[in-house]
Amino acid sequence: MVRIETLEPVLDRLFNVSETFGARVSPDGRYVGWIAVNVGPTAQLWWAPTDGGSAPRALVANERDCEYFFWAPDSRSVILGQSRDGDERIGLSQIALDGSRRDLTDPHPNYYIRGGQIAPGGRFLVYAANRDPESGREIEENIVYRHDLDSNALTPLARLRQAAHVVPRLSPDGWRVLYQRKDRHPAGKQMWLVGSDGADDHEILNAGDSRKVDGLWAPDSERIVVTAETETHRRVGVMRVGGNEVRWLVDDPQRDISGAYWPKGSDRIVVSETQAARDVSWLVDPDSGAQTAFARSEGTLLPIAPASGGWVSYHYAARHPMRLVRVDSGGKLTSLSEVQGGVSADQLAGAEDFLWRSTDGLEIHGWLFRPKAAAKGAIILVHGGPTAHDEDAFNPEIQYLVAAGFIVLTPNYRGSTGFGLPFQEAIKCQGWGGIEQDDITTGAVALIQHGLAAPGRIGVTGTSYGGYSSWCQITRVSPDVIKAAAPICGMTDLVVDYDTTRPDLRPYSEEMMGGSPTQAPDRYRERSPIHSVDRIRGRLLIVQGANDPNVTPQNLTDVRSRLDAARIPYELMIFDDEGHGIAKPENRKQLCRRLAAFFGAAFEAP
Repeated sequence: MVRIETLEPVLDRLFNVSETFGARVSPDGRYVGWIAVNVGPTAQLWWAPTDGGSAPRALVANERDCEYFFWAPDSRSVILGQSRDGDERIGLSQIALDGSRRDLTDPHPNYYIRGGQIAPGGRFLVYAANRDPESGREIEENIVYRHDLDSNALTPLARLRQAAHVVPRLSPDGWRVLYQRKDRHPAGKQMWLVGSDGADDHEILNAGDSRKVDGLWAPDSERIVVTAETETHRRVGVMRVGGNEVRWLVDDPQRDISGAYWPKGSDRIVVSETQAARDVSWLVDPDSGAQTAFARSEGTLLPIAPASGGWVSYHYAARHPMRLVRVDSGGKLTSLSEVQGGVSADQLAGAEDFLWRSTDGLEIHGWLFRPKAAAKGAIILVHGGPTAHDEDAFNPEIQYLVAAGFIVLTPNYRGSTGFGLPFQEAIKCQGWGGIEQDDITTGAVALIQHGLAAPGRIGVTGTSYGGYSSWCQITRVSPDVIKAAAPICGMTDLVVDYDTTRPDLRPYSEEMMGGSPTQAPDRYRERSPIHSVDRIRGRLLIVQGANDPNVTPQNLTDVRSRLDAARIPYELMIFDDEGHGIAKPENRKQLCRRLAAFFGAAFEAP
């Protein structure tokens, strides 16, 4: 039996591994920047030359989290978005490569900013914000703004009629802004174009009121790479500004396209495709449509942009933490981003494909991680979203739980991406808390049937929708199947969640639930775990970030009242300096220790 207190060196090593995301190559191809976590108390901005000529170094490492960044057109600085303690109130600043800094917005605004690209010459910024232009107060709808950096004046370029999450994209020449609206249907997304002076705001592509369209600029500012939904799949094409037609390059119902973009310095479009929860990429000729497979490697290899005689790419697997590499013409990988390391591949558990059938016979996929010794039980870790999917990728929490002696299963339940558009859309047939919860429960049953876990020794945890699923499982399923649950920032009352979440997230709830709480009151009530807490017979640990603007703490305070009234025991873990999810390395380590102890005790209890 593994003792938790003996695992401290393992925990330290796992959280001494730098995790990388949000990488972008500079327009001149000389540098790559990325967000790095686990190299300090907050997420940091790092950069390195793409030729590998010098070691990576931190550009911004302070008390606020780096959320995302955009390179300036001259490649000499970046526009950085930062928030504080997980509250998602992002402020924008300009950071030069020598480290000098100037704030461009309030560092901690009372509204939500999305995007933040700077025009050539540094004349103005373009971003979206739910800020009223006259009063400055927070409002429901987003407005696309031009922010003059000399006068600090804000000019509204486009006013969205419905609340929506929008990240406007400035053309490379700075003359036009591409953005999306959700005016027609909560499930749809239409593509709009407006001049950077606010002129000629108009819709340019609509694939159907309830279907989504996305677009990204080509380097020439005259063409747009389009990804659009059909009834059965996503297709990729190119349209010219001012034209009314899209020339479709990839249009195959058998392929699950996840995205497409045209990086600067390339004569081909990068198209990403997911095959059974594994991502691969293709290089597509924008004129002929000819497709060439991007280099393949052990694990996942995803191109970002060409630079220094190769392609800067992501490279990762469960036993290989995500890093940035340069891939040369022969397929050789040169590491660019590894700034810390603490574990070798042979110390990590690999991801195994695990398949089972749900209650209606639909095949469900998950990843299985096994400890080297006999397992003390199994933990089902449910991903959030639900529009996302688990991959064969490094996760320090999973690796710690495996080292502590648990089998871990990460299910890709219906509603997940990576298995085709119909599978993703299937969750909408019943709405949140419907048959996708059976997909998770039958995964637990399959673990028992395959002899991987004993009855009464399976728990469930997850963040956001994974937290909501943990609530669903513990309020619906017998302790013989689900003995314990540790929901992290999970919704408990879907009406409260709708009313208190960020305004731009409400359309997502409407899309998934078939309307608002006013339009579908019975479904919102039926699918809210708060009304079923009296059925809990297993162990419960509730985890919440006090600054969560997505699944707000009212979900916690309301459910605690119900639990106390029903005399249901529970444990509680609140992080005062976290938002939607537990992100700070020391907090993540504290949570790992608590989860291992909680599930271990639950599985040993009668």
